[in-house]
Amino acid sequence: MIDFGLYTAYLFFFAALLGAVGFAIFNASKSPGTFKKSLIGVGALVGLFIISYLLTGSAVSPEQAAKGITESSSKLIGAGLTMLYLSMAIAFVGIIYSEISKALK
Repeated sequence: MIDFGLYTAYLFFFAALLGAVGFAIFNASKSPGTFKKSLIGVGALVGLFIISYLLTGSAVSPEQAAKGITESSSKLIGAGLTMLYLSMAIAFVGIIYSEISKALK
C-alpha cells in the first residue's frame, strides 16, 4: 500500500513538473521579452549559488562521517544554507530600500 502511494506521488510530481516546464515554454514562445527576463533571474540565482559554493568549506566531523556525509555533500549543504542566508539578506535590504525610497518620494 505504501509503494502505491509513493508511486502515485511520484507520478503527480512529474506531471506537475512537466506542466510547469511546458507552460513556461509555451508562454515564452508567445513573448520572448518575458523569457529573457526570466533567464536573467535564473542566471542570477545560478550565480548566487556559485558564489555560495565557493564561500563554503567542506569540513566533515567524525560524527557526520559516521552518518555517511561526504565532503561533497557537506559542501553542497553548506552552499544551500549560504545561498539561503544571502537571499534573505538581499531580500531584507531590498525591502528596506524600497520602503525608504517610497517614504522619501
